Amino acid sequence: MKKVKLGIIGVGNMGTTHSKQVASGEIEGMELVAVADRSEARRSWVKENLPDTTTIFDEGDQLIKSGLCDAVLIATPHYQHPELAIKAFENGLHVLCEKPAGVYTKQVRHMNEVAAKYDLVFAMMFNQRTNPLYRKMYELIHSGELGAIKRVNWIVTDWYRTQAYYDSGLWRATWAGEGGGVLLNQCPHNLDLIQWICGMPSKVQAFCHNGKWHDIEVEDDVTAYLEYPNGATGVFITSTADCPGTNRFEVTLEMGKLVCEDGQLVLYKLDQNERAYCKSATGGFTIPGVTCIKVETEGENMQHKGILKSFAERILYGKPLVAEGKEGINGLTLSNAMHLSSWLSKPIDLPFDETLFLEELGKRSAISRQKTTDVVFLDTEGSYGVK
Repeated sequence: MKKVKLGIIGVGNMGTTHSKQVASGEIEGMELVAVADRSEARRSWVKENLPDTTTIFDEGDQLIKSGLCDAVLIATPHYQHPELAIKAFENGLHVLCEKPAGVYTKQVRHMNEVAAKYDLVFAMMFNQRTNPLYRKMYELIHSGELGAIKRVNWIVTDWYRTQAYYDSGLWRATWAGEGGGVLLNQCPHNLDLIQWICGMPSKVQAFCHNGKWHDIEVEDDVTAYLEYPNGATGVFITSTADCPGTNRFEVTLEMGKLVCEDGQLVLYKLDQNERAYCKSATGGFTIPGVTCIKVETEGENMQHKGILKSFAERILYGKPLVAEGKEGINGLTLSNAMHLSSWLSKPIDLPFDETLFLEELGKRSAISRQKTTDVVFLDTEGSYGVK
């Protein structure tokens, strides 16, 4: 059976997980042939924990140009994602990119333009799209059977992180090294899902609190208000300091309300369209009939394995991807708009001024502090489950 020869660039927290999954044979149609990492400690880990047949490189460039691989998985710090993806495309390699697609939309837009020139597979590691709960929400809302969206609320504060987490990498939680905090590290999944399921808003106003709960220079607490083209509104709240945290994703539509929480999806289904009822009802306090339905879902929540499997199947057999690479810009557009809104203390219309965003980010990167703590690699197993 033909297999995709995969090279992984970046063997930090997530790259370690991916490399073990592929090397163990868990991903049908894929084999690990090479890895690259600038850290001597991580290269030593590869020698001790991965098969002897795995070729080890110091730099991603070397792996890309080696001729050993059919495809690469990019799991480096965020700023490097577009640069490495472009080099891979130019060397005839398929690309699977870890989240986020990049730090700012201008660089990701260029990456997408380059990707479009090549007949190569480009995918994003949006593993939360494999969750049957979110897939069912997408299906119900996009079918149109529940009518138009009226309101979106997502409180997602179950991304708890300790100070040790932030101290574990020299690049982590700095403007110059990571480009942001919870919006750019944990919430690319949620921002991707909210736009995938509910569509893109037309206006954003956000309040990002930098280092509110941790000794970091980037945001660890965010509240954002969203306006949609059809008049719907939304609120997005996230933090890495709530313990225990909350994860409640609620979408109100003309025919009812969907609530995703505690590993289940509930539909409060109206017996008629609320907009029509509001205009025709003779009573001032009456409401339409409501039926509470626990929505059944199908399929396995395969997470990263599901993304890797679909990536291999797209290359080998032309099957659909879970998340196309070009879609990575959408969630990043939301996080960039939230940052810009908070920096300028005003609402931001989408699309926004990408040059202005880059200028404002540059101001913060220029005074970003240099961390001197020892690098620590953390076990990510179980940290990305049902979110």
